[in-house]
Amino acid sequence: MSLKSSPAPGAPSLLGQRPQDAAAADALIDRAFGPGRFTKVSERVREFAQFAPDLSFCAWRDGRIVGVVRQWRVRAGPTPIVFLGPIAVEVGERSGGVGGLLVEQACAAAKAAGEAAIVLVGDEPYFARFGFSAARAADVSLPSPVDPRRVLAIAFSPAGEHLRGPVRAL
Repeated sequence: MSLKSSPAPGAPSLLGQRPQDAAAADALIDRAFGPGRFTKVSERVREFAQFAPDLSFCAWRDGRIVGVVRQWRVRAGPTPIVFLGPIAVEVGERSGGVGGLLVEQACAAAKAAGEAAIVLVGDEPYFARFGFSAARAADVSLPSPVDPRRVLAIAFSPAGEHLRGPVRAL
């Protein structure tokens, strides 16, 4: 499924990530995070998670990728959920709302697909505006040490309201 938003004037176009976008998206993620990203707990999750291209998006401006958000299918305890990340935006596009558009699109797609919840590792002050909270993920554990205040979740169904247990493969 390839969702395309109707961009506001000046906003980038959002498209579902296609196989042919992978190299450009990977290069953007590498530029945004550098090699240190491979040591993060989110990478441990992605090692066993199932990539969800139907829930992942690229932002395009003038034929060039300027942002990417990827999502992955996992479970938290017994509940199938989505893990969001990475989200990366080109330096020149940061603070212009591209990241927010990508998060909104990713959340809308997960909700429309009937997913119970999304979990991510990030800053609550940024992600709270989309409905994410650390309280909702308080009983979720990730495969490596992480500051529990940075493990955030948003629920789309009653099953997503009470997440608990380790994040693991489906």
